Amino acid sequence: MLVKGIRIPWLGINFIGMQFGTSKSVIGNFLKITFIENQGMAFGLDLGYKMFLTIFTILASIIILYYIFKHRNDGKLIRISLAFILAGAVGNLIDRTFYGLIYNYAPIFYGKVVDFIQVDFWHFTLFGRTYTSWPIFNIADVSVTIGFLIILIFHKKVFKHKEEIPVLSTGSGDLPIEPHSNENPLDINNPAQQDDVDKTAHIE
Repeated sequence: MLVKGIRIPWLGINFIGMQFGTSKSVIGNFLKITFIENQGMAFGLDLGYKMFLTIFTILASIIILYYIFKHRNDGKLIRISLAFILAGAVGNLIDRTFYGLIYNYAPIFYGKVVDFIQVDFWHFTLFGRTYTSWPIFNIADVSVTIGFLIILIFHKKVFKHKEEIPVLSTGSGDLPIEPHSNENPLDINNPAQQDDVDKTAHIE
């Protein structure tokens, strides 16, 4: 709203934002604040079916929120990465859902996402469209990107599985086998070690 501006007369709010398409330099020509709007996904990607995209984002956000709650006692990396993705998804969802109503230009769910961060980059082509700079994006896009990068870089830690402790079956029940060094491996055929196992089982 600081970029687009907002006016709510009954609250006495009248903040004048930037004109559409105008830019303000932050770091020369490399980094600018440029006000545009898009109807698509992150980084201005427009795949059509706007209502489908909105509904999909809502469902995905609910699933991510449930997953975070379900794994609240797991490692921090998975929760942090999903929290970044959820925050970004909800941020863009708010734009699409309510901005049309707030600024009186579209019905609910059909608003446009405000993008404003422009970074000068080399020329490249993506989905048949050539860009002379990196697609203008917003804070929500950054949040989603950080979440996916955490998963991509630390995927082994994010999705690590707990190793199952092997169990030794005895006549008196099952006993967990503690790891042994190579110097003293557990050998159930060794009478001395078998006595130790039987004593442990008898105690329990």
